[in-house]
Amino acid sequence: MRDLSPWAVAAVEHVERSVTGPPLDPALRVTLNFHPDRPHDGTPILAAMATAGTYRNQFETGTGNGGLTAYPGGDRWTWERRIFGGAYDEAPAGERPKYGALNHRRSTVGGAPRFGSAHLRLRAHTLERSTFCYPDSFMQPENFGTATHLAFTDLADADWAAGVTDDLDNYIEAHVHGVVDLSSDVEAVVLDPVFRGTTVEQEATSLPCPVEWHDGFSVDLDTVRSHPDYRGEHIVDLAAAIAVHDRLDPAVIGAALASGRHDPQDLKRVWHYLARFGRPT
Repeated sequence: MRDLSPWAVAAVEHVERSVTGPPLDPALRVTLNFHPDRPHDGTPILAAMATAGTYRNQFETGTGNGGLTAYPGGDRWTWERRIFGGAYDEAPAGERPKYGALNHRRSTVGGAPRFGSAHLRLRAHTLERSTFCYPDSFMQPENFGTATHLAFTDLADADWAAGVTDDLDNYIEAHVHGVVDLSSDVEAVVLDPVFRGTTVEQEATSLPCPVEWHDGFSVDLDTVRSHPDYRGEHIVDLAAAIAVHDRLDPAVIGAALASGRHDPQDLKRVWHYLARFGRPT
């Protein structure tokens, strides 16, 4: 764990002391899912990444696609204290871990599409400074692992096959400790093809890593309407209101958010429909 801060070293070692199981397949990758067409402080997120040269955590940005509780005493702060034995209690915001997922199913859309249509695919060497849990940390998990010992991929797969957890919630959470440098730690940024020829592609090409494309998220309104209980009738109605030619894709939802006419939390739930029922096979 060369070049890690003392806080990060202590966090990884805390988890390592309590885990068992076989080593992780070194061919697997951690992915960091995000929405590439969202702004951060008025700047497009990919442009902000290019300027920073790094991927920043929620304690630094104050934004995210899950719950926004990254502050002292908040839920995320409490979860990290529990998982890492208080290793980060006195650490600067930038030293805290970055959250992603272990893409153990080798999905083209990343390990946790719940959090966005795009992802950064990290290089193999980042595995040794990553820790893992299942399920997500907000669910108070008891299953933890590291690159040297991880025993619960079969459990996650069994839950997925049996429908115990929703598809969007069935991922192995990853915590990447230390700086995530876009030039040395990232194999590629992987985008939805709906962004080809757009400013999103232009901004992505300014990153110091290759740009790749997956097969694209897309769902028709008939499919959304056939699952009214998934996120509620009012979310189905919103999906119908913003759809283009009776279909949803990441750009359609991004445009609806940019219009300022809809509740961002409701649009997040529309994204859940697209990510759950419209992901590429």
